[in-house]
Amino acid sequence: MMIDFKRFRLAAIEHQPFEHMIVPQLVDPAAMEGIARDFPVIDQPGSFPVSELTCGPALQELLSELQGPLLRSAVEEKFKIDLTDRPTMLTLRGRARDKDGRIHTDSKTKLITVLIYMNVTWPDPGGHLRLLRSAKTLDDFFAEVQPAQANAVVFRCRDNAWHGHTPFVGERRVIQLNWVMDEAVVRREQRRHGFSAKLKRWWRSDRRR
Repeated sequence: MMIDFKRFRLAAIEHQPFEHMIVPQLVDPAAMEGIARDFPVIDQPGSFPVSELTCGPALQELLSELQGPLLRSAVEEKFKIDLTDRPTMLTLRGRARDKDGRIHTDSKTKLITVLIYMNVTWPDPGGHLRLLRSAKTLDDFFAEVQPAQANAVVFRCRDNAWHGHTPFVGERRVIQLNWVMDEAVVRREQRRHGFSAKLKRWWRSDRRR
């Protein structure tokens, strides 16, 4: 297994100001080199559905584990939530721009968010995820996560689950897994992200002409 389930189960869940847990190095370090090699080149900002990308076998294996029953069961146990018949949605990010990272909460159609940071190293002081007490400022944070080495953040999507990241421009690889309300959410989000991905590819191609 690529996911370190022992590490996941040993991580503490915190309930204030919203339910969340931080899991350092969720993925076996021995697998990181292959996953990094197989991570698609994403040279545009934004989220891309996995279906719109070409992922190598090591990354595909990890993505399968993320959507498998073992992780679902572990999340259910930690968050006291029944995810039976709740579909999953997987998107990848590869780059951040200066306007990314603004304070937000995830949509009400999402139940659980898992963020896994897949840069191998992170020498830059910017780009760190912050979990926030309010929507006022990134300085009002109670936890900060370096976006590298498969550090993971898992939280229940609540109205007060504020988060954002400090300014950074460059490669910032993120896997985002969500359990959502129903398949209609998945279809809608895939259409939205898929259209955005096609538009970005067209814009990039047009600029090269």
